[in-house]
Amino acid sequence: MVASDDFVVVVSGVPRSGTSLLMQMLAAGGLPVLVDRARPPDAHNPRGYFEFEPVKALAKNADWLPQAVGHAVKVVHSLVPALPEGFDYRLVLVRRELAQVVASQDAMLAGRAPPGPSAQRLAEIYARQLAELERWLGGRPGFRVLTLDYGRVLEDPPRAARALDAFLGVGLDTKAMAAAVAPNLRHQRA
Repeated sequence: MVASDDFVVVVSGVPRSGTSLLMQMLAAGGLPVLVDRARPPDAHNPRGYFEFEPVKALAKNADWLPQAVGHAVKVVHSLVPALPEGFDYRLVLVRRELAQVVASQDAMLAGRAPPGPSAQRLAEIYARQLAELERWLGGRPGFRVLTLDYGRVLEDPPRAARALDAFLGVGLDTKAMAAAVAPNLRHQRA
């Protein structure tokens, strides 16, 4: 295992943008990941969701954050501004075509949730929220940001692995990270 006692690696994006894939890559590369496996793998994420349940209450309670130092933790995009000052963060922001994101969510939630906003409206909401997050991050002390495109990660896993390793600077196993990418698990395409 490799780790840094200096910062928290935050993997973020809108739901269904590829954050679980990035967590898999980081874990395969040797970076410890903060997960609790409370949400088991399923047909939509057969390798698991790589979530840590206390993150969902981040806006109210960040007492768990010290244990995230030296680890990667997944934080949905809308909760990133709730990360408290006093820590150094390396934020990996995963971007994916919003039409694919919405299609993936629709497939995952089919029959399990009441209808929400239309696909077009949801894509507009996510686009606005991501723009707000990027504005918030601009010049924010304590944050360094790497943005990765989900489609490009699938197209060239070795390049994505090298970018992650260079950004984090902790000596990750880039070959193992690239091997963790399974493009056949991508169900929604443009």
